[in-house]
Amino acid sequence: MERNDVADRQLDALLERLDRLNAEMHTLNRRLDSAESLARIAHELRTLNESLQALAYAALGQSGPQVRRRRAG
Repeated sequence: MERNDVADRQLDALLERLDRLNAEMHTLNRRLDSAESLARIAHELRTLNESLQALAYAALGQSGPQVRRRRAG
């Protein structure tokens, strides 16, 4: 009977460890999903920035920007 008790305790310990690993995998999956969402948002922001830059240059027309420089001194 002692051998049976040891096997039962080992099985319980194994199941507990598997439960902890399962919980950690769920946590990692949530983080990964969040990171993928952030990557999509960053891509959309880059695209928006490029579009806004194109519109700004188009609004300048053919003359281009006129830049005034400060005098040193």
